[in-house]
Amino acid sequence: MARVTTPSDNWEKLVRAVLRSEQRAGHERTTSGIAGAVPDSLQRTTNINAILQAADEIQSEDPNVARILCEQAYSMAQNLDPSSDGRGVLQFKTGLMSVIKQKLAKKEGGQIDRNRDIERLWEFYNQYKRRHRVDDIQREEQKWREAGTFSADVGDLELRFSEMKKVFATLRALVEVMEALSKDATSDGVGRLIMEELRRIKKSSAAISGELIPYNIVPLEAPSLTNAIGYFPEVRGAISAIRYTEQFPRLPADFETPGQRELDMFDLLEYVFGFQKDNIRNQREHVVLALANAQSRLGIPIDADPKLDERAVREVFLKSLDNYIKWCKYLRIRLVWNSLEAINKDRKLFLVSLYFCIWGEAANARFLPECICYIFHQMARELDAILDRAEATQAASCTGENGSVSFLEQIICPIYGALAAEAERNNNGKAAHSEWRNYDDFNEYFWSPACFELSWPMKRNSSFLLKPKKGKRTGKSSFVEHRTFLHLFRSFHRLWMFLIIMFQALAIIAFHDGKLNLNTFKSLLSIGPTFAVMNFLESCLDVVLMFGAYSTARGMAISRLVIRFFWCGLSSVFVLYVYVRLLQERNKNTSDSLYFRIYVLVLGVYAGLRVLFALLLKFPACHRLSEMSDQSFFQFFKWIYEERYFVGRGLVEKTTDYMSYVFFWLVIFACKFPFAYFLQIKPLVGPTLIIIHLPRLQYSWHDFVSKNNNNMLTVASLWAPVVAIYIMDIHIWYTLLSAIYGAVMGARGRLGEIRSIEMVHKRFESFPEAFVKNLVSPQIKSPHDNNKTYAAIFSPFWNEIIKALREEDYISNREMDLLSMPSNAGSLKLVQWPLFLLSSKILLAIDLALDCKDTQADLWNRICKDEYMAYAVQECYSSIEKILHSLVDGEGRLWVERIFREINSSISEGSLVITLHLKKLQVVLSRFTALTGLLIRDPTPELAKGAAKAVYDFYDVVTHELLSSDLREQLDTWQILLRARNEGRLFSRIEWPKDPDIKEQVKRLHLLLTVKDNAVNIPKNLEARRRLQFFTNSLFMDMPSAKPVCEMMPFCVFTPYYSETVLYSNSELRLENEDGISTLFYLQKIFPDEWENFLERIGQGDIGYAEIQENSTSALELRFWASYRGQTLARTVRGMMYYRKALMLQSHLERRSLEEDVSSRTSFTTQGFELSREARAQADIKFTYVVSCQIYGQQKQRKAPEAADIALLLQRNEALRVAFIHVEESGAADGNVTKEFYSKLVKADANGKDQEIFSIRLPGDPKLGEGKPENQNHAIVFTRGEAVQTIDMNQDNYLEEAMKMRNLLEEFRANHGLRPPTILGVREHVFTGSVSSLAWFMSNQETSFVTLGQRVLACPLKVRMHYGHPDVFDRIFHITRGGISKSSRVINISEDIYAGFNSTLRQGNITHHEYIQVGKGRDVGLNQIALFEGKVAGGNGEQVLSRDVYRLGQLFDFFRMLSFFFTTVGFYVCTMMTVLTVYVFLYGRAYLAFSGLDQGISDEADVLGNTALDTVLNAQFLVQIGIFTAVPMVMGFILELGLLQAVFSFITMQLQLCSVFFTFSLGTRTHYFGRTILHGGAKYRATGRGFVVRHIKFAENYRLYSRSHFVKALEVALLLIVYMAYGYSEGGAVTFVLLTISSWFLVFSWLFAPYIFNPSGFEWQKTVEDFDDWTNWLMYKGGVGVKGDNSWESWWEEEQTHIQTLRGRILETILSFRFIMFQYGIVYKLHLTGRDTSIAVYGFSWVVLAGLVMIFKIFTFSPKKSTNFQLVLRFMQGITCIGLIVALCLVVFFTDLSIPDLFASFLAFIPTGWFILSLAIAWRSIVRSLGLWDSVKEFARMYDAGMGILIFSPIAVLSWFPFVSTFQSRLLFNQAFSRGLEISLILAGNKANVEASSF
Repeated sequence: MARVTTPSDNWEKLVRAVLRSEQRAGHERTTSGIAGAVPDSLQRTTNINAILQAADEIQSEDPNVARILCEQAYSMAQNLDPSSDGRGVLQFKTGLMSVIKQKLAKKEGGQIDRNRDIERLWEFYNQYKRRHRVDDIQREEQKWREAGTFSADVGDLELRFSEMKKVFATLRALVEVMEALSKDATSDGVGRLIMEELRRIKKSSAAISGELIPYNIVPLEAPSLTNAIGYFPEVRGAISAIRYTEQFPRLPADFETPGQRELDMFDLLEYVFGFQKDNIRNQREHVVLALANAQSRLGIPIDADPKLDERAVREVFLKSLDNYIKWCKYLRIRLVWNSLEAINKDRKLFLVSLYFCIWGEAANARFLPECICYIFHQMARELDAILDRAEATQAASCTGENGSVSFLEQIICPIYGALAAEAERNNNGKAAHSEWRNYDDFNEYFWSPACFELSWPMKRNSSFLLKPKKGKRTGKSSFVEHRTFLHLFRSFHRLWMFLIIMFQALAIIAFHDGKLNLNTFKSLLSIGPTFAVMNFLESCLDVVLMFGAYSTARGMAISRLVIRFFWCGLSSVFVLYVYVRLLQERNKNTSDSLYFRIYVLVLGVYAGLRVLFALLLKFPACHRLSEMSDQSFFQFFKWIYEERYFVGRGLVEKTTDYMSYVFFWLVIFACKFPFAYFLQIKPLVGPTLIIIHLPRLQYSWHDFVSKNNNNMLTVASLWAPVVAIYIMDIHIWYTLLSAIYGAVMGARGRLGEIRSIEMVHKRFESFPEAFVKNLVSPQIKSPHDNNKTYAAIFSPFWNEIIKALREEDYISNREMDLLSMPSNAGSLKLVQWPLFLLSSKILLAIDLALDCKDTQADLWNRICKDEYMAYAVQECYSSIEKILHSLVDGEGRLWVERIFREINSSISEGSLVITLHLKKLQVVLSRFTALTGLLIRDPTPELAKGAAKAVYDFYDVVTHELLSSDLREQLDTWQILLRARNEGRLFSRIEWPKDPDIKEQVKRLHLLLTVKDNAVNIPKNLEARRRLQFFTNSLFMDMPSAKPVCEMMPFCVFTPYYSETVLYSNSELRLENEDGISTLFYLQKIFPDEWENFLERIGQGDIGYAEIQENSTSALELRFWASYRGQTLARTVRGMMYYRKALMLQSHLERRSLEEDVSSRTSFTTQGFELSREARAQADIKFTYVVSCQIYGQQKQRKAPEAADIALLLQRNEALRVAFIHVEESGAADGNVTKEFYSKLVKADANGKDQEIFSIRLPGDPKLGEGKPENQNHAIVFTRGEAVQTIDMNQDNYLEEAMKMRNLLEEFRANHGLRPPTILGVREHVFTGSVSSLAWFMSNQETSFVTLGQRVLACPLKVRMHYGHPDVFDRIFHITRGGISKSSRVINISEDIYAGFNSTLRQGNITHHEYIQVGKGRDVGLNQIALFEGKVAGGNGEQVLSRDVYRLGQLFDFFRMLSFFFTTVGFYVCTMMTVLTVYVFLYGRAYLAFSGLDQGISDEADVLGNTALDTVLNAQFLVQIGIFTAVPMVMGFILELGLLQAVFSFITMQLQLCSVFFTFSLGTRTHYFGRTILHGGAKYRATGRGFVVRHIKFAENYRLYSRSHFVKALEVALLLIVYMAYGYSEGGAVTFVLLTISSWFLVFSWLFAPYIFNPSGFEWQKTVEDFDDWTNWLMYKGGVGVKGDNSWESWWEEEQTHIQTLRGRILETILSFRFIMFQYGIVYKLHLTGRDTSIAVYGFSWVVLAGLVMIFKIFTFSPKKSTNFQLVLRFMQGITCIGLIVALCLVVFFTDLSIPDLFASFLAFIPTGWFILSLAIAWRSIVRSLGLWDSVKEFARMYDAGMGILIFSPIAVLSWFPFVSTFQSRLLFNQAFSRGLEISLILAGNKANVEASSF
């Protein structure tokens, strides 16, 4: 009967088709049909996946048994979810049923007797066990386990066990199914046999359970033979330490006891507090590893039953609970324990375990470290009481109303509920920060003893757990993040007060002609009122900006605000009063100076008190004294002076560090203030006095404000740009000094000593000793160190580095052979160097010998001038002797010994040139080369004969041509030799080399003799050179000595991932852009040598893409090759796994073994180190790698390619772990869908499938704040070790750098100041710099910051923070203090830097180290760069508002506060001031030009063209074009590349228009920083990390830069035109150009940089297409669902979303009023108005504007209903047009209106129209209600059309000339040209011309 195809069959076919396609894609995973599609809801409590996997495995062996397994899996799924409510369950059941039906169909219609299923299963089970020798393997396992030690062949056993993992998995599935079926079987027969087998398995079958129970690192649930970690003594000691003893309370009899593991402390915690099982399992391993690693540093236990040292437990205890101890001390509450001596080791372990169990299940509450301290405090008290009982009882705090015990439900869920409710109020980041409580607010609740009002169990109605009510805000804690620029003054008021007071003082001195006398001194006393008033303003800001927290803030904090407010207010009133009376005395010229004395006394006392408090609180030597003082009077004033928080206490450094950064800033002040006085302030004094005393001037407009005020607006316009530059130029001086200081420090640190491959060659001889000294642990070092020993130790490491370079395709096979170093472990006494040092040296030495006409000594001296030539000669001579000695025996060996004895004798006597005919050396070596050419091949009889003949030929030429005649005669008459020669026995047979040492020497000697070309350029690849140069240079830098691997600090690498590219797919590599260029083609051209090396590595030669695709392995390798050259997760994972490889190598060579006898291992061989079980186990103890793939679960569910690629990475990297958030949906009876969230950790199992290790339920959706920190937070519980390195997914690492990780981690124990380091800063190398000129600029800028910049920040300034990756955190310090980032929505958008803030505030110490580097990718296109800089600038804008910046600004000492400001938010403030200087200057000049005062003043006195303005504008221009940004770059170039290369690089950058780029970036940072503080809107901006060579359309650039750059540039251009048209310059055009060149350059850069740096930006065809695309976008109507990318209207609406609040509308309105000035000034300059200055003129201009608006409305009106009215409208438009032209002609003819007046009016009305538009947008709700919104929209469209045409026109003109496009391509891709990139072909799309050479 024909089988009917059902929908389920089709579904099954589809599933299998998908799986087959994955296989074809090269995923190297053994797909298992439907086994990979089991829903997560079914996997959690069953082994359905394993059963189906087993069914697939045995399908070919017994389809009937496979059918039984599938049916059992279906039954289990049905029992677990009978209604199929879970996600994907119904589809899975349908698919599984179709598989079962398919298996039934294969029986060809035969009947199936299911009653015999259990018998079939039992029979197959026994056959399977016999076939795979399972019982034998179990016996072997038991033998080794009982022995406790492992034999030398344990590697073979391990390989067998690895192969048996799949067998064990299948057996386990069979056992489970048999157990289920046996319940229905009879008790006799097969049923009885199965029950007996099950009992036997449960008792003795450790192999099946131990190998298959999922574990992370340590197999704690059951022992594993294939994982040696469990046999390490320190691990066994740690497991023993937490074991349950009789002293502990008895657990209930029904408590579930694991079969393979003994009870321990964590079982008690699970029972008492209801922690989740997987949380318990996770933290059990966490604590075991922490204890084991602490013990390993103290010494490895050697007892048969290892025990932990008490010191190890104490160390873990104190470090883990350090924050809790400080919290109790701060709140002055008693610790849970009385004293350390009062609690034993077990109690300490219980407390540590409890803390980590709380932390591990706290979810989002992990961001509240003091909340966790509170929970721990209360639960530890409960635990303490329970431990004193005989019977264990469940904690009341974790027991619910239904009697169930759950820590998550009773403790965490209520806290999470409050957090989630507040997070919901932030309206996805759009609500004001002051309207909702963030993580910090919740945490700071526990900074007061009032937190104990929360009680225990927690009161659900407490203020802490209070959920916000609709429309009412909940009170903040102690800080409110109001959105205002005033935070800049509040947080850094000391800086602004200092600058203002210094400016005032310098100005007073300048106005007193620089005379310092009593009169000047009295004037200087005016700084007293200034200081007092500014202090009062700061206290007012404290009061105002605390609004929103008064109801909930601590009473003491409010009291301090009130006291300071009244104190500052009264003191300012008093000081002002006394100073006014002092002025009155001074004016009366009385001799009585009472008030003067009082004033001086008060100021002196006050200044003295301030200095005293500053010293006591900030000066390191006095700080301890202030901390010790308990005097209430002193503490009160200290509290008034500086608020006391839980964080921020003790922010002092040791005295030497303090003096260093104080001196640094004193040098800056010594430069800044004389500069400001002589070049900024003093030159303006004379002009100011003249302007003030000028008689009343004639204004050319209607003046409102300048009557009888001594021309104050004119003075202000003159001084404003000077003040602006005065404020920001301190950053210029900081930049210059930091560049110089950083360069000096770098030189002292020996950076840049090896800066070329030639220097690597020259200094290679010193590398082994330096390597051994720094990077080798004492366990490897020999007591008899010499050069040979150093080389023997160094060579395996060096060779692995070279091998890694080859695997990465940076070098070829030939280069690898030349770069590899001999083992130096043989009997040859000479050091054998790599061949690239010795290549062609023998040939050169022979040339010297042939030309030798002097003595032996002279010849040797000439050879020794090249030390490597001398090495080559010595090695060649010794190797020939050794090889010949091994080849021959009998008479031949006698001849060899005689020859070398004679030659050695001649050498010692200095008569070699007499003994040998040196001119015959070339012939001799040619004969020997022929011999070695045969010996390097595999032996055959023919080759043996040929080799014997070659030896004889060598003998003949040596004896009869090389030797002198006397010696030749002696040998010819030597009877023994003569007889053998005559008999034909001489060299008739040779011994083919078998010894590995001899074989290596033969191969090496052959290469040494045959490589003729010079290897001075080896390696050729620039990246390989750079890496080798840096690595070898770092060997001579100062670093801690390396500890043995077993004693090193354990660490983890942690990478957050969302949905970025994991691995390029074949389709992505083939996909061509609009120019016909694919990613693969692009990579082939930009990395040509690496492409050739790749083809050589895969053995494909010069083949095409199609041929590669035919081979699945090659196709997969191609995908990896391409991905390793992009910014992909695959590249990051490969790089980070080098840490494990380096540790395995180091551990292998250190010879730590579980074997009894290791003394026989003397050679430094690396062979098989990656398979060494001990090395792998040791590496896994010390290193873990967790990638937090937040949506991996969702990606798997929707079969996304990223999921398959991540699974592939798991398979290829056994130590890789992936954490993700799993969402499980279930339907309720009412139709609502409930979601449960789980944090899961997976690894790859034996079948390449994801194996779930841990699954911890979360209280809800973990994403309450910013995505990245929440992603890190959920997965951080799976990290291990004492350090964690945060790595972004656009980073890379290198094997040679991974070898230095041990040294870096030792920095945590080094002396770096008062406190040990908590974050180790690491140098980065930006690997994307070669893609384009923009990428090069960005790379240089970034490199400058991460090297020289951070070098200075760390020392001497001590303000280095965490700026992202790849810093190394003290993991325990940070996870107990809130984590490695902050997550509150929007305010923590730059989440990384808050880790640095938090670490510093909590008395951490952040250092920077440059002997190790990590690769990093950066954005390479202008749009990518702009989005990145916008993100960072917006993040800095949010930082201004944050409490962290406020506290650091307040609590740092003055000089450290300066460092902090100018290296964080101050950088952006100064950037903004640079742009504002242009505005201030031009608006001031526009005011003078419009009012006519510039000419009026110049007529009176020549004062406007002065030195001060020149100085200001020159400084502004230099900052603007990036000169001061380039200074650190240039210093870095000089340091690391050399002076000539630095000059060349700088000139190249300038020729590539880097100044345009830096000016453009200035605008980007200014726009986003300013907008964020004014309106908010900071957000994560996805920049994309691909290869950017595509052309960006004009419309896309316009959308991105219109408001940030174009509008502002046109405003500046308008100001310049006005100044040019109406301003007065005595010097004429030259003066105008000199004064405005920087502004014109800014306009040009902001308008045209996006097109200059746009590939094919000036290609005519692209220009035409861009114009069409832009006009379509401009005219396309918006609507619901239409994106801004497609419609101007939608984009325009989106651009206004940042204005949300009334405050924002008012600020926008105020700022928009500046545009009115243009119309007001220009109308009085028209010929039409003459000299009329009445206000009516201005009023009439508004009438004209209104008329123009009406005319515009007539022409743009478009009726939609009546077609008849359209005719009327067109008639009206025509009449209006004619009337307008006629009226215009009549006005021009009959009035004074001129043609220039028409252009001037147009110039006047444009800004006014923009002003109207800005107001309409700011108050759009009102405009909408008036029905004017559509008119405003059309008005705005006209403006955007005009701006677009204005920008587009020059581009179109330049596009007419083909050479412009060619020049632009050269400009953009110059770096790529130097790398051989055929960019012209790429951009032209002329792919066919180069395909032949490519493939």
